[in-house]
Amino acid sequence: MLRRPQIGRVLVIVPTYDERENLEPLVDRLRASVPDADVLVVDDASPDGTGELADEFARRGDHVQVLHRRKKEGLGAAYLAGFRWALDRGYDTVVEIDADGSHQPEQLPRLLDALSDADVVLGSRWVPGGEVRNWPQRRELLSRGSNTYARLLLNLPVRDATAGFRAFRAVALEKMGLDDVQSQGYCFQVDLVRRAIRAELRVVEVPITFVERTHGASKMSRAVVAEAVWRVSVWGISHRLLGGRRRPGAGEG
Repeated sequence: MLRRPQIGRVLVIVPTYDERENLEPLVDRLRASVPDADVLVVDDASPDGTGELADEFARRGDHVQVLHRRKKEGLGAAYLAGFRWALDRGYDTVVEIDADGSHQPEQLPRLLDALSDADVVLGSRWVPGGEVRNWPQRRELLSRGSNTYARLLLNLPVRDATAGFRAFRAVALEKMGLDDVQSQGYCFQVDLVRRAIRAELRVVEVPITFVERTHGASKMSRAVVAEAVWRVSVWGISHRLLGGRRRPGAGEG
């Protein structure tokens, strides 16, 4: 567990691909909820002009910056690029949030407050007080089932390892060994949790309300689910064969 100073400079990373309709209201809500935080939009060459809209926000100032990437490479790669950007510029706290409005910016102060006694904070749907709105039953069953599978197979002490609304201390990211991460999609989030646990960081969950997007298309696909099942299974087999002794490293990402 790390020594925990104040949260310091905060960067909120927003990965985007075709999120033009959702970006402006999200940025406005972030600015209102955490006015001292900076926002980094990581855009994967969105054909709908999301990146260009983000550039307009950046030209206005107001703590918004943009990282353009050449093509769509997945959620994990976008966040890793954002993490590197944040660490290179000396941020103390780094936040993940979805661009589609499913995570409530008004609840971000709750995550940041929890960092006073944690290294990583997960905004959790599946702890007491957590809630999901407007999801079909099959989607809820998929999320609950995948989290149960990951928790049991990897021996993770959390209820929502696939949560995408989370806050990290920068020093925690540096201890998690991210150079060899290859996972994408939702298993990227599981990967970060297992790395944090193996690095003996304190990971806590706080309840959040998750609201299904109203604009745009979900990035969930069969390929995303298949990657998660495959990688979590491989990690779980490795974890059991090695007795949980090995920290994540080459070949495990």
